[in-house]
Amino acid sequence: MTRVEGALQLVKQHSPLDYARITRELERVWVRLLPHSLGEYNHSLRACVLDERYVADPATTVEQIASTIVHEATHARLERCGIEYEEQRRTRIETICFRRELAFAACLPDSAELQEGIARCLEWYPANPEQFSDAHFEKAHAEGAVEALRYLQAPDWIIRAFSISLPIFRRARSFFRFEWRRIGRRPLQVRRMKPGEKGDIVDPNVGDSRPTS
Repeated sequence: MTRVEGALQLVKQHSPLDYARITRELERVWVRLLPHSLGEYNHSLRACVLDERYVADPATTVEQIASTIVHEATHARLERCGIEYEEQRRTRIETICFRRELAFAACLPDSAELQEGIARCLEWYPANPEQFSDAHFEKAHAEGAVEALRYLQAPDWIIRAFSISLPIFRRARSFFRFEWRRIGRRPLQVRRMKPGEKGDIVDPNVGDSRPTS
């Protein structure tokens, strides 16, 4: 955690605004193995989660770690404002987060290389919106999970078994996601009642009835 602490100190020293947002939007920074990204925002934990390989890699600078934390804190801030990470919004959301990264990097000394890298992301991602589709996310997650198993030195037979079973789990997840969305669109059904009669409002999304009074 020394590098993460150093990154947070760097933000505090050079960008009090970003540091205030980090402390307001995030409850923790968690370093663990991520299968498909360098970092992500975990809503349920209100945490910036960083991939342990990314943090431990000598090629990763403290400035890059700090920039990633700023990026994920921006995700948290947008979500708190009601802007959810839906497929059709992802490119615009990522653009906002990278712009915040770039503004932070501009506050750092000797950060020309970091700024150039972020600027390239700002150009590339809007030009390639398919990178943020559900299908691409699932594919990247699957490929990343295999790499994570190799990183953990899992036996080859486990990796093969995982690769074989993955399409089955993926189809099942897609089915349940479709059913959930389909059921979620069903309207509230109200039975008309006679004057003075007590009745029920039937919500098909819940499956039970509640008295109206």
